[in-house]
Amino acid sequence: MTSLSAWNLDPLLIGGLLLAAACYARGVAVVWRRGGTGALVSRLRVASFALGLYVLALALVSPLDALAHLLFSAHMVQHVLLMLVAAPLLVLGAPLLPLLWALPRGARLAVIGAWSARPALRAGWHACTGPVVVWSVLATTLWLWHLPAFYQVAVTDRTVHVFEHASMLTASFLFWWVVLQPVGPRRIDGGTAVLLVFATKVQSATLGALITFVPAPLYPVYEGSAAVWGMTLMQDQQLAGLVMGTVSGLVFLAVGAWLFLTWLGTIERRSRPPGAPAATTPIRAPRLDLARVAHVGEEATRRKAT
Repeated sequence: MTSLSAWNLDPLLIGGLLLAAACYARGVAVVWRRGGTGALVSRLRVASFALGLYVLALALVSPLDALAHLLFSAHMVQHVLLMLVAAPLLVLGAPLLPLLWALPRGARLAVIGAWSARPALRAGWHACTGPVVVWSVLATTLWLWHLPAFYQVAVTDRTVHVFEHASMLTASFLFWWVVLQPVGPRRIDGGTAVLLVFATKVQSATLGALITFVPAPLYPVYEGSAAVWGMTLMQDQQLAGLVMGTVSGLVFLAVGAWLFLTWLGTIERRSRPPGAPAATTPIRAPRLDLARVAHVGEEATRRKAT
């Protein structure tokens, strides 16, 4: 059971996490120095991003990573942490503004200029973050990597395993980016957001049920290691299916309920007679507007000065 003391100290992984933390912290410091502490990037968003990085470390650096090579159920916990905990926390941290302001002025303006000068690039990004697209990409990624042939290669090949986790995290980040809308003028209504979450819950629960109730082992790669931990191959597989079906279901249920109540509140406020307080802004699907983001620090500085 040495896996409980085996930490993944891959320098690229550790360096990437530290670099993300340092760049985000630098960007927040610049914005707060210009507009005041808590301006544009709230303390809650900073805490969310920090917690997201912590969960990434828990999933990929802690002994859980080594255990995931020995137990399918541990690997499933790792996937849940990446896709349903770390990804939405990072999105709620609204990383675009801090990471952009972490760049030197020249580099920041170059990025903004390149983005503004290429409408095809912007159109491509907006197409890739459409509701149907992000849902389809997430569902395809989840199901593809749990096909026995792909899954077993990922467990036995370190490079493929890294790519598996990177694709899962990326697909999840894009999905939560659209659902949780950190920034941007493009909009989806609350009903669409609820539908996205519900549809994702259904396909995730379906996959979990198949893994739990299939009558034969799907991943014989764990046959020897599961026995070391006092489980049969089928017991480990059933536990993994329950983790996916139950834990992920609870996450989607909680988020869906929150979005639904928010949507109802928005509808209620919009139905008020003239003269009542204005309705809140509907749920927004993020759109990268780098030109706008680039100047928010200056705007905050001017507001502070006045």
